[in-house]
Order: sequence, then C-alpha cells, then structure tokens
Amino acid sequence: MRRALRCVPGLLALGAAGGCEYLTNLTIGPVYHRPSLEVPPAYKESKDWKPAEPQDLTSRGEWWELYGDADLDALERQVQVSNQNVLLAAARYEQAAALLGTARSGYFPTVTADVSSTRSSNTTTAGPAVRTQDRVSLATVWELDVWGRVRRTVESNRESAQASAGDLAAMLLSQQATLAQSYFQLRVTDLDLGLLERSMAAYEKALEVTRNRYQAGVAQRSDVTQAQTQLENVRAQYLDLGITRATLEHAIAVLVGKPPAALSIPRKDQAPAIPAIPLTLPSQLLERRPDIAAAERRAAAANAQIGIARAAWFPTLSLGGSEGYASSSFSKLFEVPNRFWSLGPDLAGTLVDFGARRYQVRAAIASYDQSVATYRQTVLSAFQDVEDNLAALEVLAEESTAERAAADAAAETLAIAENQYKAGTVDYLNVVSAQNASLSAERAWRDITNRSLAASVALLKALGGGWRSDALPFN
Repeated sequence: MRRALRCVPGLLALGAAGGCEYLTNLTIGPVYHRPSLEVPPAYKESKDWKPAEPQDLTSRGEWWELYGDADLDALERQVQVSNQNVLLAAARYEQAAALLGTARSGYFPTVTADVSSTRSSNTTTAGPAVRTQDRVSLATVWELDVWGRVRRTVESNRESAQASAGDLAAMLLSQQATLAQSYFQLRVTDLDLGLLERSMAAYEKALEVTRNRYQAGVAQRSDVTQAQTQLENVRAQYLDLGITRATLEHAIAVLVGKPPAALSIPRKDQAPAIPAIPLTLPSQLLERRPDIAAAERRAAAANAQIGIARAAWFPTLSLGGSEGYASSSFSKLFEVPNRFWSLGPDLAGTLVDFGARRYQVRAAIASYDQSVATYRQTVLSAFQDVEDNLAALEVLAEESTAERAAADAAAETLAIAENQYKAGTVDYLNVVSAQNASLSAERAWRDITNRSLAASVALLKALGGGWRSDALPFN
C-alpha cells in the first residue's frame, strides 16, 4: 500500500509525457502520440477567479487543509490508510506493477534444470532387460525480440501500471472529497440542531406566555393550541435531524475504514468558511487530474497492443541450448563420455490461420480508438466539472447574501409580531406565520452554506486536489 501511494505522484507528469520512448525502427506497430485535444485558454465561468501562480501550488499542502478544521484533517489522514476502496485500488496497482515485472522478464533467457532417474524394461528373445538411466541437464531458451513483440508487451504493461496508479490516485481523491462533503454536511446539521434547540426554547417561552394570557382571559384557547402545535412541529424536526446526523456519522466511519460503532464525532456549532481557491490553467488541469492521466495511459497501452497484434504476422526467432550428463550408472554420471550438449536457433511462425491475426489487429485498433474516445471524454468531463462548480459557487455566494438578508428580515418580523401579539393588536396566527418564516429562512441559509461547501470541495476535486508530481513511477 505504501509503495503504491509513493508511486502515485508520478502520474501528474504523464499528461506531458505523451509518447513512447526507446522504440527502435524494428519495433512493429505505430509510435504513440498523445491524442490531440482542444483546450480552452481560460474557464468560461471564472469571472473573478484567477489562475494560480506557481507559488500558490507549491506550499498549500493537502487540499483539505485550506478549510482550517483540525477534526477534518485527522479524518482525512485516515482515508489513505484505512479506506477499503483505496486499499482495493492500491492492490490493483501492485498487481499491475507485478505484471510489468513479468513482461520485463521476457527480455532475458529462461533457464531450466532437470534431474531424473528412470528405469525401463525392454523384453527381448533373451528375456526382459531392465535399464537405468540417470540424467542431469540445464536448458535455456531465449526469444530474440527481432520485431519488438516483447518491447511492445513491456510498453503496454508499463502504461497499464501507470494507469492503475492514476486509478489509485483518483480513488483516493474521490474518497477524500466524499469524506469532506459528508463532514461539512454533518457540521451544517449541527448548526441546524442548535437553531432548532434555540427555537424550541423560544417556542416553549411563547407557549408559557400564551397559557398565562389564556388563564388571564386575554387570549383564546386556539392561541395555546397553535403555540403548542408550533413547538411540537419544531421538536419533530429536531428529532428527524438526529437521523440525518447519525447517518452522516456512520458514512464517515465507513470512509475512514471503521465500523459505525467505533466512531463518534462530537457536535460543533461551527462550519468552516469557504476558502479562496486559485485556479490552475485549463492546460494544467490535464497534468493534475489523475483520471485524465490514467485515461491517457490506457490509450498508450492500447496503442502498444496494436504492435503486439501486428508482430504476430512475423515468425519468432529463439535460441535454445542444453547441456548435461546421462549415464546408466550414477557413479559414472559426470564422466566426460556421458556429457551431451545441443545449441541452435529455432524459427517458428504461423502459415495459415484463416484471418485470425488480421482480426486481432482490427480488434486492437478498435480498442485503441475506444481508449482515445474515453480519454477525450474524460477531459471534456473534467472541464465541465470545473465550469459547473465555478458557476455554482458564484451563484451560491449571491444567493447566500440574499438569503441571509431574508433571514434577518424574517427575524425582525417575528420580533414585531410577538410584540404586537403581547399588545393585543394581532392574533397568534400572525406569530405562528412569522415563526415559520424565520425558521425556514434560517434553515435555507444553512442549506446554502452546505451546498457552497460541497461545491468548493467538488471544485478542488475537479482541479485535481492538492496532488502534484515530481517523476514518473516507472522508467
């Protein structure tokens, strides 16, 4: 797992790598070039956002630290260690790295050893004859990579391993972003719980005042029942939010690799502010997002598969040799007369396959075309993710200002209605209406806060998070 995560940062350089190196003229198949893309010079929805300067990216650390929440920091660090989806992706990367090692072994000869002792019978006119033969030998076979089949196989497995590293980074980023969004929703739920607790306390006082007025003969019985109904409605909302909070806490526990019973997050009536998020340029996005890097590496791997399929048209040339001793007497086994050896080339090829190789080449080309389309679609989706969340943050900022003003106005209206009711100038229905409006406006403002925090996390994820690269994981 640690080895896999150490190799992950190299994926950021893959977007700029673009080509296959060390391919000789004898290597069969097309030389890979990164598929062309139309990259916009700037984001459409950026408006007041500005591209990040280099220093903005080198010192910010893990992306979630932008929110300045110590509890979130502690939870995020556990995702890399204990999240089962991340561990699954890490195991897949290790598997891909092992397959690369297997492919690289094709550069070298295979050496086998054989030690045997056999007894055989040959019935003749003179009667049965039993023979014993002891044998010790070494044999080697080496396929000369004349047409580049082994090189293409190594190339394909190397790109596949890099794609798996990208998958690991993408999974880690996805799980971290999901955790951050769940955590922020939990904190906004805590704010709602605090709001409803204060509302219940205020409504209990209002109910007490209404009962006193009813007993004094200056209020109607319906005023009391309305006040009691309002209080119980808010209490029901409060209890229902308990389900939401418990569900979010359970989800966070699973994200950090723990059973729900093993994690308890204390309430905190405070949600972090949305940080300033400097943008990378659209062209830099291609180098930062692990899913883009993984898709591009899969296109490179598919291109290498075309070469492997085309190499099947040419014969394989192998050098084989063996040496050993064979004797009917073990005590004389290693004497010079019992020594044998063989050495020679082997040229083998398919003469007739009724079009199998031709269809394999066509299939490889079609697979490459699919991977190119997938890569381009991944890039387009990445640009869409950034634009969507830029637009969402821009609109939600304005909406939050408007909703905050509405909540303040609703609170003032409620205070006026309560004073008018105490003065006997309005009935209690006005108070109930003002209470509903004030509570709804406050909760709507908190909902916008939650959506804004979620959009900011989604934007950071769309930009590739805080993930950076220094070198390729494979040479």
